[in-house]
Amino acid sequence: MTAVESRPAGVAGATPAHRPFGARVGAFVALTKPRIIELLLITTVPVMFLAQRGVPDPLLVLYVVVGGYLSAGGANALNMYIDRDIDAVMSRTERRPLVTGMVSPREALVFGISLGVVSTAWLWLLVNPLSAVLALAALLFYVFVYTLGLKRRTAQNIVWGGIAGCMPVFVGWAAITNSLSWSALILFLVIFFWTPPHYWPLSMKVRDDYERAGVPMLPVLKGNLAVAKQIVVYSWVMVATSLLLWPLGHTSWLYPVVAVAIGGFWLKEAHGLYARAKAGVVGAKLKEMRLFHWSITYLTLLFVEVAIDPFLH
Repeated sequence: MTAVESRPAGVAGATPAHRPFGARVGAFVALTKPRIIELLLITTVPVMFLAQRGVPDPLLVLYVVVGGYLSAGGANALNMYIDRDIDAVMSRTERRPLVTGMVSPREALVFGISLGVVSTAWLWLLVNPLSAVLALAALLFYVFVYTLGLKRRTAQNIVWGGIAGCMPVFVGWAAITNSLSWSALILFLVIFFWTPPHYWPLSMKVRDDYERAGVPMLPVLKGNLAVAKQIVVYSWVMVATSLLLWPLGHTSWLYPVVAVAIGGFWLKEAHGLYARAKAGVVGAKLKEMRLFHWSITYLTLLFVEVAIDPFLH
């Protein structure tokens, strides 16, 4: 019997129906992974400013934000439904609603599908069909390609699975222009190359969790040094890609200044992590979470500048 099989999910305490109402509401909200969705919205709204070359219609922004939250939330709920067995054996995820029994598997499945249907209809009717199709494509990719197809089979799971997290850029751009562009593609690629060096430091930190659950994350299969090398490679490609927005996206002089400054700090952190891994540093002294936390700040600052840039022309 494997570690995943040895601890059934969703059996703790009373049945979901007998839980306190407030706790149940909080559990369903938790299924949507709000903290992750914050990052998706950070990339969606600024792109709308860039596409509009100014301030977009506030009501349209609201429609996109709500639709995007519902779509991503549905994907996350379905992800938790599928991964409830491995969530039960990982310390980082053992308090998720399906593991504790706060929400039943059937409830999570219905909830996730319902959010996907509602979000698609919402975006189709209130924004435009292209944005609805792109959001639905992201949901389906995350559930079927990443969660069911890649996550438990290959160390490249987070690389290609990250495509779903890049799609909000396309959704935001399509909401304004009803089309796509080189600018949207460049920002899509920035997030694509950002995702592995953002997530790998965290997976280094919780390597034992993934090993126990049988998930082939890169740190489990290759070790810290190999992961740090990949982080450096992806970091350089990410920073270089971010600079392409200057000539192709017709940004102001401020964009490359910000991109170089925050990208340079990122590269300093990435190379620092590689140096520590090469020296054989382990445990808390590896300081892998420094890059993880900075990666969130990096993305936020870059996209805030994207939102500001149209006002500098």
